[in-house]
Parts: sequence; structure tokens; C-alpha cells
Amino acid sequence: MPLLRLPQTLLGVMLALGSNLVLAASAETAQPNILLILADDLGYSDLGSYGGEISTPTLDQLARDGLQFTNMYAAPTCSITRSMLMSGTDNHLAGLGNMAEALQPFQRGKPGYEGYLNQRSYSIAELLKKGGYSTSMVGKWHLGLEADQGPDQRGFEQSFTLLEGGASHFKPSSVNLSKLEQVHYRENGKAVALPDNFYSTDFYTDKLIGYLQNSKKDGKPFFAYAAYTSPHWPLQAPKEYLDKYQGRFDQGYDSVRLTRIQRMQNLGLMANDARPAQPLPVNPRLPGWQQLSPEQQRVEARKMEIYAAMVDNLDHNIGRLIHYLRQSGEYDNTLIVFMSDNGAAGENHAQFYPPGALTDNSFANFGKKGSQIDYGLRWAEVSAAPFHLFKGTTAEGGISVPAIIQLPRTLRRQGVERGVVRVDDLAPTFLELAGIALPNEVPTDTSKHPITGKSMLPMLAGNGSPHSNDSLAGELFGNAYYREGNLKLLGLRPQAGFGENAQPLQWQLFDLAKDRGETTDLAASQPETVQRLKDAWLKYAKKVGVVFAGHSS
Repeated sequence: MPLLRLPQTLLGVMLALGSNLVLAASAETAQPNILLILADDLGYSDLGSYGGEISTPTLDQLARDGLQFTNMYAAPTCSITRSMLMSGTDNHLAGLGNMAEALQPFQRGKPGYEGYLNQRSYSIAELLKKGGYSTSMVGKWHLGLEADQGPDQRGFEQSFTLLEGGASHFKPSSVNLSKLEQVHYRENGKAVALPDNFYSTDFYTDKLIGYLQNSKKDGKPFFAYAAYTSPHWPLQAPKEYLDKYQGRFDQGYDSVRLTRIQRMQNLGLMANDARPAQPLPVNPRLPGWQQLSPEQQRVEARKMEIYAAMVDNLDHNIGRLIHYLRQSGEYDNTLIVFMSDNGAAGENHAQFYPPGALTDNSFANFGKKGSQIDYGLRWAEVSAAPFHLFKGTTAEGGISVPAIIQLPRTLRRQGVERGVVRVDDLAPTFLELAGIALPNEVPTDTSKHPITGKSMLPMLAGNGSPHSNDSLAGELFGNAYYREGNLKLLGLRPQAGFGENAQPLQWQLFDLAKDRGETTDLAASQPETVQRLKDAWLKYAKKVGVVFAGHSS
């Protein structure tokens, strides 16, 4: 029998007073629906509401009607964020101490490095299902490939998912997938073929609306998870979007980035005297716009046009979900959460293509079926503006993401929320809003890891960050961070790679209250602070079981 929650007006009063009372059941008001929307590799400044020039009217309206976050942290990459999102705890406990694709020999077999959402972790879908919710998911799973690791085994009653971390957004032209990609799609745990007219974002939206229609007759509240694969590589968009942004990026990286920063300042998202990050130094392998030939500039601008088209289409499909909620009468009683899974992506995926890959990366085919392009580091710097670096790092550009939350109508509050929160705070937030108690197992060697994220409900009512009096820490690929108040200790490896011969971390210290762009390293002037925060990070690493070259718990 579904658990029911206090009438929302009463809950609003309790939250406004900072109450920590356990939510009691009420037969009068049903639990709210929860719609969780995850974009894939979307940068901080891509949306119009975050200063971008891309047309995103649906998300911009959601930001105006709800709360727009400027300090939401994800993890540095996709599967790591998803493990924290699902489990409500640290990725090193949830089984994704490293991405499955990147596990090093010295990490394999270690607890927390299973490469999938392990059985010692809770799943928010399982907990909500047990608490009376219907549960459905579409899109990217990336938390396990085996039959007993899929979403259908972790609490989702209806699911259509890509098990891997990325794939063509169209149905591949060739039946010989070994020449391009070997990926697996599953519906409710069973292998399925894609329809000929498949385009990922459109198809996933169709599926999720169908699932919501199917479950409506049950009379239960729903938890729906739209894990879109857009705008993740490969850059591909439906025909009607491909030329919408023609010529919009011809002015180049720096011009677009600086214009976005100016818009952020105009929107009040960053102070006029804030110091944005500077692009990485120009070198032969990483030229700036002025170092490119006219033809190279044409190619680079086209890549960003297609990326923008994908984001535009993503916004359109989110609009379709919201239209369904309104049409079905569920909109006013639905918590809507939107965020990106990590910072902007600058990696070069072409290096991973199999020999003889069946691709057509001719300029005329950019963005179409068979095209396998990405937009590279320089455009990633634009998407990450005003922050430093990008996906895969623990710098702000790798882990600070756009996020918008709209509460059910009777609890709704509007504005810009500047408090610090992180992706693992969502699971306890969902549970508290649903009136479902946090699981409380007696700790043993085999018990599940407790949910350690903090409920955001008091913050959503205007009572400040749940992390005002504690710290946040993380690690991936040997890169690290430890945030205490406004101080952030950032540890980055000086060279790519984190194997047995990886170089030691280089520690930097930043005051994020004045320097979100991480432009001024305070480490030399505050060595005691660096040592204190480093010791705290090492304590964290030991507690969660971090394993990488040069450090083992």
C-alpha cells in the first residue's frame, strides 16, 4: 500500500520553520510524482537561462518557475554521477570507484571497483517502488552490462535503456556493428532492436510518455527517470534542426565564451568583478581560433552548430514531457529535477574507433547518420564557461553543472539558489518528499552502505545549503577535490593517465567565494590550510576505499 505524505501546505509550513519532524502519513494527499531528467555532457553555460545563445525555452521557463542552481556538483564523468544519483552515496562505495571502461589492473577486484552499481548499494528506484511508486526509466543506464545488473533488476518496473555509456543517436546503417559500435539496448531486461526511424532523444521521450500512460491506471505516484544521451558524442541531430544555427558560431571560441559570461553577469549568475577561467594556453596540438585556417574555422563552427541543434532538440523533448504532465493533470503534483551528469566533454572519441570503422565524417555529412564527430576541447571550454577545465577533472568545469528544480505547486518557490548541493543529495530529497524513511540497516560487513547525501528539502524552502556545516570530497582518475565552506583543495595529475606510473597529485587551493574560475592558487601562501585539507581528503579516501597509484586504503 502506498505511503502517503502530509498535505503539502502543512509540509511547506514545517519546512519554512526548519522542522526536522518525520513526515507522517495522510490519507488526504497523495505522494508527489517525481520526474528526474538528466542531460549527458551538457555544459554549465549552454542553456539560455545560464547565459547561452542556444534556444532552450522549456528549460528557461522551468528555471523562472522554479529554482535555478549555481552550485550543483556532479561527479567528473557520467557513470560515476549515475552511481551517486541512484545510491545516494559515494561512488567508491556504490561500485563505480572508477568507470568500468577505465579500470586499472591494480583496481580490479577491489571493493567498490566492481564497475557496476553493486548490491551493497541502495537504489532510489527500489526504495520508491517499495514505498508505493510506479517506476520507469528511459535512456542511458551505464551502471552494469550483465543481466542481473540492469535497471529492471534495480527497481524499475518499465525501462528502455542503452546499457553502455554512448552510441549513435540514429539507428546504425550497417548490420556489422563491429565496424562501429557494439552496444546493447534492453526493454525490461530483454534485448530489443531499434526502429528504423530511431533518434535517441525523440524515441526515449515517446517511450517514457507511453510508460507514464501505462502506469496511470494503477493510481500510484510515479518516479520517472529520463536519462537522455544528448548532447553526448557523436554529434547528430534530426534533419529539421541541422541548419538552425548556421553561422551562429563563426566568430569563434573566445567571442562566444565572453558573450556567455557577459550574459551570466547580466542575469545575476556571477558578479561583474568575478574572475572567469582563462582558456588553456595555445599550442600546436591545441590551437586557438586565430591559429586556424578559414577552412578549419568553418569545420569547427559547424561542429558547434550541430551541438547546439542537439541541445535545442533536447529542450523540445523536455517540453513534450511537461506538456504530457499538464495534459494528464499531473503537473501541479510533480517534482521536476533537471541537471547535467558532468561538465562539458572535450575528449577525442575518434581515437577509440575500431579499425575500418564505418563512418562518414565528411563535412556534408556532419550531424547525420554515420557521422561520428565531437566538438573538442576548445568548444568544451566555451560550454564550461566561466569555469576551469571540463569533464573528467575535479576542477569546477568538470563537476559544476546546470540544475533546475521545480517543486509541486503548493511548495513552489522561485529564484536563483546559490547554496552548495551535490547529486547524491537527490535520493534522500526524493525519499523525504515522498514521506519514506531512510533505510536504517545495522552496519555489518555485508549490509548496504547508508545513504549519505543530505536532503535538500529545507534548502528548497529557503533554509540554506545542507552542506553549510560539512565538507564535500571526491576522486576520479587520480584527480581529487575537497571543499570546506568556500575553500576548495583541488588535486590534479600533471599528465593524462593514472596507472602505476602516474605522477603525484599537484595540490592547489582556491577561495570559491571570490574565484569560481580557479584562477588564483593560494597554496603557496596558505601551506597550513593545504595540509589540513589534504589530511582531511586522505581521511575521506581511506573511509570510502579510494584505490589509485600512489595511494591505497
